[in-house]
Amino acid sequence: MKKPRDYKAEYAKYQGTPEQKKNRATRNAARNTLMASGTVAKGDGKHVNHKTPISKGGGNAPSNLSVKTEANNSSFPRTSSGAMKAKKGGVVKARKK
Repeated sequence: MKKPRDYKAEYAKYQGTPEQKKNRATRNAARNTLMASGTVAKGDGKHVNHKTPISKGGGNAPSNLSVKTEANNSSFPRTSSGAMKAKKGGVVKARKK
């Protein structure tokens, strides 16, 4: 049987840290920017994507924001540093003539 998730400890250890609170505030501000422009609405199921991630120095400028579906914004695996993982078999084989 699975051990129940301890949300209180998880918040204290990670989500409640000053760095994560700042990141969450930045993501919320990005969504509010696009809500004000009418691009997204509350409950529409859309995700606000930062073209250049916040962790890589991207900000909330309208030119850095785009709207994606949840599947398109959350469907790729990441490493522990937040970078996208390389695809398996990424080597392109030469075509036979």
